[in-house]
Amino acid sequence: MAEHSEESSSAGVESVMDKIKEKLHDHDSSSSSDSDNEKSSPSPVKAAISRLFGRQKPVHKVLGGGKPADVFLWRNKKISGGVLGGATAIWVLFEMLEYHLLTLICHCLILSLAILFLWSNATTFINKSPPRIPEVSIPEDVVVNVALSLRFEINRAFALLREVASGRDLKKFLAVIAGLWVLSIVGTWCNFLTLFYIAFVLLHTVPVLYEKYEDQVDSFAEKAMVEIKKQYAVFDAKVLSKIPRGPLKDKKKA
Repeated sequence: MAEHSEESSSAGVESVMDKIKEKLHDHDSSSSSDSDNEKSSPSPVKAAISRLFGRQKPVHKVLGGGKPADVFLWRNKKISGGVLGGATAIWVLFEMLEYHLLTLICHCLILSLAILFLWSNATTFINKSPPRIPEVSIPEDVVVNVALSLRFEINRAFALLREVASGRDLKKFLAVIAGLWVLSIVGTWCNFLTLFYIAFVLLHTVPVLYEKYEDQVDSFAEKAMVEIKKQYAVFDAKVLSKIPRGPLKDKKKA
């Protein structure tokens, strides 16, 4: 009887130890699975990327999302290369070879009219049909849309200048003054045609490069904006805050 009781007690101890081991193993496996899930699920703070100028749309939508955006982002390399090559040829003609616009238009018209005139008269001798000259006319809706878009942009520029001149936003005033000052310096280096060509080349290179490396550029721009804000805060505390200003509110009438 004593031996039987000892065997039963030892068997009970072994069963309790087995249960404890199973519970510890289950706890370790559940904790390891939780840690794996935490590692696999990305943090929403890390996933959020601060885009340049706070934009929410992709680069293609920012540029308009139509055919001009396709050209600027090189969606069709033949068309984009042709447009950039044509602009380069025009710049070389007018800037490097010192050709003039009116002279170029007249020479092109002379050459086109001479070819069509000779071709039309030569068909009577070679028994072929004369050339079919298409009728060219500018659609009214295209002209109206261009005029409306130009009018909208001009009015927005006037509104911006009026807001800057009103003295309500010091940051915008300093930004516009700095931009105009930089533009005036660039204007002393080159003429309007060269400046227009540089802007045209930048439109065909900067957006496509930014779209390709936007994560790196946005990260660097975020750090730069933080540093600029720090420097502006120091400049505001030392200089701008000491500039005397008039009362912002109008005096109440008696």
